Amino acid sequence: MKIIIDTHYLLWVLFDTNKLTENEKQILTDTENEIFVSSVSIWEISLKFSIGKLELNDFSPSELVEIINKTGFKLIDLTGHDASNFHLLPKAGNSDPFDRMLIWQAISRKYYFLSRDKNIKYFKNLGLKILA
Repeated sequence: MKIIIDTHYLLWVLFDTNKLTENEKQILTDTENEIFVSSVSIWEISLKFSIGKLELNDFSPSELVEIINKTGFKLIDLTGHDASNFHLLPKAGNSDPFDRMLIWQAISRKYYFLSRDKNIKYFKNLGLKILA
């Protein structure tokens, strides 16, 4: 399975694995799965860090790409295609712009999306394949 993880999963994998359920750990470590981290998540973390809404346990957002590469997860860039077709995602459901772009990337690539966000269920009818 190809899976894009929500930003909270990235933070938990890197800084607090105790927040992961056994099922989530299985999904994230199963070698049959390809786990993707969007550059949108890195941007979200960097932004929240810069305005004081997020602590990173003595790490800097500048280190995230290197740290993510060490996990074996793959990075997905925000492409011009993602940005120009984002308008196709209906306005209803989740209103957080970071979440919406992650959802759009998962839908448009036909990847699964690993998230605990209850507000994303609406997007299931639009082709979002949700895990967790």
